[in-house]
Amino acid sequence: MFTLLNVLFAFVMVGILLLVARFIKHQIKILQTLYLPESIIAGAIALILGPGVLGAISVALGVSPDSSLTGGLFPEEMQAVWSESPGVFINIVFAALFLGETIPNPKEIWRKTAPQVAFGQSLAWGQYTIGILVTLLILSPVFGVNPIAGALIEIGFEGGHGTSAGMADTMTELGFPEGGDLALGLATVGIISGILFGTALAHWGRQKGHIQTAPTAVDSGDAQFQETAEIESSRVLARRSSLMQNLLIDPLSLNFGFTGLAVVIGWLILQLLTLIESLTWGSGGLELIGAVPLFPMALIGGIIIQVVMKRLDLDVLIIRRLQERIAGVALDLLVVTALATINLAVLGANIGVFLSLAIVGILWNVLAFIFLAPRILPVYWFERGIGDMGQSMGVTATGILLIRMVDSDNHTGAFESFAYKQLFFEPIVGGGLFTAAAPALITRFGSISILFLTTGLLAFWLIFGIVNCQRTQKKLQSEQTEPTPPATMAR
Repeated sequence: MFTLLNVLFAFVMVGILLLVARFIKHQIKILQTLYLPESIIAGAIALILGPGVLGAISVALGVSPDSSLTGGLFPEEMQAVWSESPGVFINIVFAALFLGETIPNPKEIWRKTAPQVAFGQSLAWGQYTIGILVTLLILSPVFGVNPIAGALIEIGFEGGHGTSAGMADTMTELGFPEGGDLALGLATVGIISGILFGTALAHWGRQKGHIQTAPTAVDSGDAQFQETAEIESSRVLARRSSLMQNLLIDPLSLNFGFTGLAVVIGWLILQLLTLIESLTWGSGGLELIGAVPLFPMALIGGIIIQVVMKRLDLDVLIIRRLQERIAGVALDLLVVTALATINLAVLGANIGVFLSLAIVGILWNVLAFIFLAPRILPVYWFERGIGDMGQSMGVTATGILLIRMVDSDNHTGAFESFAYKQLFFEPIVGGGLFTAAAPALITRFGSISILFLTTGLLAFWLIFGIVNCQRTQKKLQSEQTEPTPPATMAR
C-alpha cells in the first residue's frame, strides 16, 4: 500500500523526468528529427533507471541483493504508484476527447468525410484481420501465444500507448498478462515507425508528384504542441464572461469538473450495461461487459455532456483548449508511467511474437496507404491519407504532424476531414468500444469467428470506399466538363 505522500512524490518525479527529457531532446538532434514526445523519452529514462534495466545489470554484476541498486533508482512505493497510474489516467484522456468540440450535424459531416472514414476504418479492421490471421497460422502454433495476441496490432498501433496501458488489466483478467507489455512495445514501435515511414513517404510523394500543394517542412514546434482548437469568437468570449461573473473558480478547475463528470457518467453507463447483461444474455454464461474497461464509456460520457450543455446554451463554459491541456497532462503521466513499468523480461521472452506483429503491422499500414488510399480518397488522396496512416501507427498527433508536412497551409481541407472523421472512428476503434471488447470477444467466441467478423467489416469498408470514390470522381468530372453559360452582353 502507498500513502498520499508517496503519490505526490511519484508524480513530482514524473515532472522532473519530463524536464530532463526536454533538455535531452534539445541536445540530441535525432530526437528532434523524429518528433518524439518528451513523455516517451522520459518513460524510456525511467525504464532504464528502474529495476528492469539498471536493477538487472546490478544483479548481473554481482551487486549485493540488499543494495538499493538492484531495484533501480526509484523506491518500490514509487514503482507501485506508477504501475497503477495508466489505467486511471486513460479515463481522463478519453473523457476530454470531445468536450468543447463542435459536434455538427452528423449527416453533413458524413457527406464531407465518408471517404476519410472508409479509409480509416479499412486500416483499423485490416489490423485486426491480419493480426488474427498471423496469430492463427504462425504465432499460436509456433510460439504457443494466447489468441488475444491477434488484437495487439490494433490496440498498440491504432490505440497507442494510452489504450495499450488501459487494456493491460483487461488482458491480465483474461489470462494474457504479457499482453499489456507487448501492446506498449508495439505502440512505441508504431509511433517511431509512423514518423519515419511518414517522412519517407512524404519525400516519395513530392518526387512522384502525388502532393498537389506546395509543401513545407515542419521546422518548429513539436507534434504534441500543435493547436487543434478553433479560435473563439468575441460572442463566445462575451457569453462566457457573463456566465463566469462573480464565480470564484479557476476556469481550469471548472473544466476539470466537466472532465470528471464525463468519467462518472461513463461509469454509470458501464454499471447499467453490467446490470443489463446480468439480467439477459449474461445469465446464460455469456459475459462480455465485465471485460470492457471504463475509458470508452468515459468518451461517451463526454459526448453526452457536450450535447446537453449545447442544448442548455452553456457549452461556452467548456473551453476546448483547457480540455486539450487536461488530456495532455493526463496522457503525459500515462505514457511515462506505462513505459517506466514495462516488464522487459516479458518482451524478451516473447521477442518472436513481438517482432512478427510489429513487422506485419508496419507492412499493412504502409502498403494500404500506397495502394488503397488512391482508390478510396477521390481528391487529395496523399494529403488526406497520410494523416490516417500516421494515426494508425502512432497517435493522432502523428497524423496531424504528417498532414502539416505535406499541406502546412491546409489548402486541401485534409485537417478538417481528419478531425471530423474521429466522430465516426474513435467511439468504435482506435481505443473505442470494439477495441475495448476485442480481447473478450476473442476469448469468448474464438479467433476464427472474430476473423470472419473483422474480414467482413474490412471488405464492407473497402467496397464502400472504392464505390464511393468512383462515384465522386465521376461527379467531379461531369461538373468540370459542363459547358459554361455564355456571359450576358452588356448593352
